[in-house]
Amino acid sequence: QVQLVESGGGLVPAGGSLTLSCAASGRTFSDYTMGWFRQAPGKEREFVAAIDWTGDNTDYTPSLKGRFTISRDNAKNTGYLQMNGLKPEDTAVYYCAAEWRTWVPVNYKYRGQGTQVTVSS
Repeated sequence: QVQLVESGGGLVPAGGSLTLSCAASGRTFSDYTMGWFRQAPGKEREFVAAIDWTGDNTDYTPSLKGRFTISRDNAKNTGYLQMNGLKPEDTAVYYCAAEWRTWVPVNYKYRGQGTQVTVSS
C-alpha cells in the first residue's frame, strides 16, 4: 500500500501561485511514477502532469505546460506541483496518484484524498 497526502491548496487571486505537495508513505516512493489530476465541480477528472520514478521524465497536459511544473524529492518521499499564473478555471480539487514503475501510466493504483485550490477572479 502507498498512502498519499496532499497539502498546499487554498484560496489565491488570479495570477497568483501555489505549490502543492504530495507526501507518500508505505512503500519505496522512488519506485513509483507520480501523477497529478484535478476535478472541478460538474466536470470529469483531468490529467495535469506526471513524473517518472527517477524524476528524469515528465509529462503534462498541453494546455497547462509552461504554467505548471511537476517535481519530486525522493529523499523526502514527496512530490510537488508548482502552479503559476493561476486562473479561475484552475479551480478544482487536486489529487496526486502513484503507480509502480510505469511510464506513462494509463491507470494509477493509489490516489490521495485531494486538496482544494480556489482561484478568485
